[in-house]
Amino acid sequence: MSEDLKKTASNGHVKMLIPEEQQGKINEVKKLIGPLSGKALVYCSDASISRYLRARSWNVKKAAKMLKQTLKWRAEYKPEEIRWEDVAEEAETGKIYRSNYTDKHGRTVLVMRPARQNSKTTKGQIKYLVYCMENAILNLSPEQEQMVWLVDFQGFNMSHISIKVTRETAHVLQEHYPERLGLAILYNPPKIFEPFFTMVKPILDTKTYNKVKFCYSDDQNTKKIMENLFDLDHLESAFDGNENTPFDINKYAERMKEDDKKIPSFWTREISPSSVATDVPSLDSIKLDTDSDASDNEKIVRSSDSVTNTGLMDPDQNSVNHEDRNVSAAVH
Repeated sequence: MSEDLKKTASNGHVKMLIPEEQQGKINEVKKLIGPLSGKALVYCSDASISRYLRARSWNVKKAAKMLKQTLKWRAEYKPEEIRWEDVAEEAETGKIYRSNYTDKHGRTVLVMRPARQNSKTTKGQIKYLVYCMENAILNLSPEQEQMVWLVDFQGFNMSHISIKVTRETAHVLQEHYPERLGLAILYNPPKIFEPFFTMVKPILDTKTYNKVKFCYSDDQNTKKIMENLFDLDHLESAFDGNENTPFDINKYAERMKEDDKKIPSFWTREISPSSVATDVPSLDSIKLDTDSDASDNEKIVRSSDSVTNTGLMDPDQNSVNHEDRNVSAAVH
């Protein structure tokens, strides 16, 4: 049993969900959502519903409400219809891009460089972020349903961010892409960023907040984190890796255009009626907080404890059931 599970199991508010109970709650959500067709049916796979349930600590009514709001958002915003040509101008500086490597757990890696912000419109920035999220999910490996963010703060100053964009970003990610972020590494953030992060903490839910880790190139614990997470030969030099090839917008554009071709067939395909594994999960159980969303008062510190508590050195904490992995790699 992981340390995280031990801590949670000791608070007196936790039940254990066996696979049959998981499936039962998924079925309850389906009943509350009602009949679906088209893209909504493809989106609401068992694996997807499971993520909404986990985001709401397996509370069926809360998960169903959250999922309904996402279905409404997707019907209006149509994120699956965004194409490279729609966001190419936002992307040209390389402020966000999907790396051509994964971490050692098979998670897609999004590299972010806030100092390369080239747009002042919230609408444009959010649209590009959504495109990047959809693309990252499309390219998840069969072993994973989460991604890693690597945020490079080189050249950053406070003019590169805004509270408005940050608030909208947090809303979109937390409400419409639950359980997709595995870890966000803030690499060499300047001192001036710390007060800003403290200020935006209230708009982040606890789970999201605890997935954000500060890392510094002159810290030995940081080096251990990066070595355990990545193949350093593929990791960019900005994160103390050995890869020095600069971002090339033309090559990246070709990659994205090829990915765009995969999208229509995904949203018109048929899915299996059941996508949830019946095997026992890798942690031997699933946590259920009967009172509210799971909470964790872990502070962001540069210590070996932060490595252990976030699962960076425990592959089991980042693993999911075999059948669930195969579906979640393709289904949002």
